[in-house]
Amino acid sequence: MGFWTGKSVVVTGGSGFLGSHVVEILESEGARVFVPHKRDFNLMKLEDGLKCFLEAQPEIVIHGAAFYGGIWINQVYPGRIFYENLVMGANVIEACRLAGVKKFVGVGTACSYPGYLEGTLSEDRLWDGPLHETVRNYGLTKKMMQVQCWAYGRQYGFKGIHLIMTNLYGPRDSYNEQRSHVVAALVRKFVEATLDNKPEVEVWGTGKPIREFLYVEDCAQAIVRAAESYDDVEPLNIGTGLGTSIRELVDLTNEISGFKGNLRWNSDKPDGQMVKILDVAKMKKSLGWTPPTDLRTGLTKTIGWYREHKLEADARF
Repeated sequence: MGFWTGKSVVVTGGSGFLGSHVVEILESEGARVFVPHKRDFNLMKLEDGLKCFLEAQPEIVIHGAAFYGGIWINQVYPGRIFYENLVMGANVIEACRLAGVKKFVGVGTACSYPGYLEGTLSEDRLWDGPLHETVRNYGLTKKMMQVQCWAYGRQYGFKGIHLIMTNLYGPRDSYNEQRSHVVAALVRKFVEATLDNKPEVEVWGTGKPIREFLYVEDCAQAIVRAAESYDDVEPLNIGTGLGTSIRELVDLTNEISGFKGNLRWNSDKPDGQMVKILDVAKMKKSLGWTPPTDLRTGLTKTIGWYREHKLEADARF
């Protein structure tokens, strides 16, 4: 039997973008997976989280639930993003402790890294300065989960790990204009421009910033591997370690979508940090794993999925 055969696992956010892929992998490996829904268990309430874990009796809890989004969401709901993620994270970890859960797996974000740092970000730089003002309300809440796991480990012998995710893309993402991140936003723009025979697509910034993009199915694989074998209280980056300029991303999305019109770069829009890539040396060593999906393959799968599920994808908030 494999590691997951017969194991009881709770995946918060298990019906969402990343969580649904985690659930599929766990179930394929024989785990008994429970996904709490807000109508039954409001994880903003400690008593609901505790009730969930006492009923499901998981050995492992993977906490992927979060309220987050792109630029628009962060501008309109900064307080809600901070409060909901902070309280939910604290409650889930406390409920895990009270219910005797053997291991907690926290899904974090690269937004937790200091906002002024450029280049490749290693785990030992996580506390080297303040977060970027545009994401500090979200990044700090995830960072606090790592602190809580550390503090609970010291006082209670609690076992919790913290995984820091780079930018994700792929099937089941939100393609809603008010919520989407850069890849989903570009995929929607180019597919719609192709379908409507538009002469031009506007893209923001100069295209010079360099970012890292991880296919969601690969990320789900990494989470499952880390839940199985990574036990260090210190955080672990999850990414590709490969930088791609926004211009390269735009050109590749343009090519795969089949758009034949012109591109117009709106340089009045801000670029943000120029280089932001995660150092994944520790990930490769700890998990014995490298993400198998290259950007072209991942984008091709993503664009194909979006074309097939466009109405559903656009409506998902």
